[in-house]
Amino acid sequence: MPVTAATPPLERAMEDYLTYLRVERGLSPATIRAYRGDLADFAAGEAVGASWAEGPDAARSHLAARTRRGRPSDPGLAPTSLRRRAASIRGFYRFAYGDGLIERDIAAHLDLPRQPRLLPETLTVAEVEGLLEGARDLRARALLELLYAAGLRVSEALGLDREDLSTDGGFVRVIGKGDKERLVPVGEIALDWLARWISEERPALLELSHVAPTRGGPLFLGDRGGRLARQQAFTIVKAAARTAGLPAAVSPHTLRHSFATHLLEGGADLRIVQELLGHASISTTQLYTHVTGERVREVYARAHPRA
Repeated sequence: MPVTAATPPLERAMEDYLTYLRVERGLSPATIRAYRGDLADFAAGEAVGASWAEGPDAARSHLAARTRRGRPSDPGLAPTSLRRRAASIRGFYRFAYGDGLIERDIAAHLDLPRQPRLLPETLTVAEVEGLLEGARDLRARALLELLYAAGLRVSEALGLDREDLSTDGGFVRVIGKGDKERLVPVGEIALDWLARWISEERPALLELSHVAPTRGGPLFLGDRGGRLARQQAFTIVKAAARTAGLPAAVSPHTLRHSFATHLLEGGADLRIVQELLGHASISTTQLYTHVTGERVREVYARAHPRA
């Protein structure tokens, strides 16, 4: 459909859209800046001009050009950035059609690029053992052992109270996302380190709180007797990783990823791993099957004489 005399210039339509996002949607200044940058880059394209309101071709050409990565003069966009750019442009077109600025629903013809599924970083069993050995003190060792033994999110581990750990039963009671409760087994080695932490060093820190503990008090305590903070847990993991000579990117979540990967490599059922991790959807857990597949291919390539 040709552009009519009533069709506003692209720049004015963009400003109307940004005003709508700021005033009616209440988006933050940082988000508005991101949208403005995306749309400004789109408007600067040679093939856009007055054709922006005619159909989806201008937007499609722009996005296609931004996928061409590796050229020194125009490296293009990473997949996540390309998806955001497409969402910005599609949102603009949806607004323009809904506000009567254009006569065609161009947004309906613009598809978002698929969200890239990044494979989680994992450690080998030997690397995990090195990380555990790199713990600087009893509290650090007990925390690292639990994170790996139970595959907990760091927030779940730090949220545990003493009563959530059953040393006799060999499990922890975890409150995960959506306040869903699950019982996760804990192996004997981790239980031994936790028992040492609880009996040897934790009592002195618990006394520092000067408050009668409820539910036995936090399982992991900071140096002043309060619940161990998330940043302290990250520092513990980073310090152990440095000692073990592991990459700086190692984090508490790396132990959770490694827990899941090693279980699947050992033959664990995917549904059981989903339950242990507290994933609401099996598709989230299936990411780890790709990781183990990569590991299998690496081993095959190394070991098979005709690989």
